[in-house]
Amino acid sequence: MSANLTDRLTLLVYTAGWSAVRRLPDRAAYAMFRTVADQVWRRRGPSVRRLEANLARALGTADEATVREASRAGMRSYLRYWCDAFRLPDWDTDRIVSRIRVEGEDNMRGPLAAGRGVVAALPHMANWDHAGAWGCVTGAPVTTVAERLKPERLFERFVAFREGLGMEILPLTGGQGDLFATLAARLREPRLVPLLADRDLSRRGVDVTLFGAATRMPAGPAALALRTGAALVPVSLWYEGDDPEHRLVVRFHDELPPPVDGRGAARAARMTQDLADELGRGIAAHPHDWHMMQPLFLADLPEGDPRRVLAGEAGR
Repeated sequence: MSANLTDRLTLLVYTAGWSAVRRLPDRAAYAMFRTVADQVWRRRGPSVRRLEANLARALGTADEATVREASRAGMRSYLRYWCDAFRLPDWDTDRIVSRIRVEGEDNMRGPLAAGRGVVAALPHMANWDHAGAWGCVTGAPVTTVAERLKPERLFERFVAFREGLGMEILPLTGGQGDLFATLAARLREPRLVPLLADRDLSRRGVDVTLFGAATRMPAGPAALALRTGAALVPVSLWYEGDDPEHRLVVRFHDELPPPVDGRGAARAARMTQDLADELGRGIAAHPHDWHMMQPLFLADLPEGDPRRVLAGEAGR
């Protein structure tokens, strides 16, 4: 299948989701996505196997029955996210707010009230789009970053979706100006800047340990906090309740203090490890809502992968 045809089919699937799923009653929509999740889980394709490899580390066990049960719950959570995403544009403010429960809200509101931006560093858990919409409608203006997707029209659709929820979206690549400088300026306004922080996309990330295994996380969240004086606040998210009455829970953890000594990149690296430790605790508490279906840990990367080679050179 050609790349162009694949792109067109991908766009068609997502466009159909946005149009058709929004017309279904709540119960029917979530039941359908739960059925799809179970079918995908039973086939145990590459994405499910990768999810299981990552969950085994988060759970601290290689027991096949335990990991399989966790991956089934994980796929249901992941498809619940997509059903939410397709339907979110039709939610009014009352539904956005009433379907969310927040823990540690003062850890986010306090710095903003004091004139400090907040870098909300979160893993791929539950529904971060819903959390961003909640921030916008409750007085915490949101600026965040989106990975550029293919086809381009799909990326534009996702940007429009998130902007429709009230967020300012900056592309990870191919945007105007310097992304780091723009985010720093937004933090100084101040604004809430949520950034996915559990997977490095740049291949220039910081070597950290997560669940006792080597991986890389982006240096951006810590570097932005150190550069601007913004609060670096880890965030974890999970679902509670059954479809379609579920609620999203957002927990703002305590602010991570900057290292008292060291310089430049070394301070950011130490702060990123502190962030990895806290995100790891949040994921371990609710592993079923961690939607990590990509290779994450260096030991799980294929032989010859450049990220693995670079890690070996860094350790020598």
